Amino acid sequence: HVQLVESGGGSVQAGGSLRLSCAASGYDLSYCMGWFRQAPGKEREGVAAVASDGSTFYADSVKGRFTISKDNANLYLQLNSLKPEDTAMYYCAANRRGFWYLWNSAMSNYWGQGTQVTVS
Repeated sequence: HVQLVESGGGSVQAGGSLRLSCAASGYDLSYCMGWFRQAPGKEREGVAAVASDGSTFYADSVKGRFTISKDNANLYLQLNSLKPEDTAMYYCAANRRGFWYLWNSAMSNYWGQGTQVTVS
């Protein structure tokens, strides 16, 4: 059973940085993993993903500012040059079926409980 636990959220001023972590257990390296976010009143959106082969994908809104990485037990998201519009609950997700399912099939993902990022 896959378990995901996020940490590292907080409140920062615009232009600041945060590093989110997702402690993962019960999965193997074949999983595609990613970060999503949901702001109040908005739909959840994909932020970044890393495939089993290490290839990465970013939403246009965060390219050049956010960096996704992983090691054997954790997934990370480095958030730089934060903007107020980055304010949201950030969720870690995993899917063994690959990137397309991770990005487009929320029901088939494993999800963490989320960590709040607030940029003022």
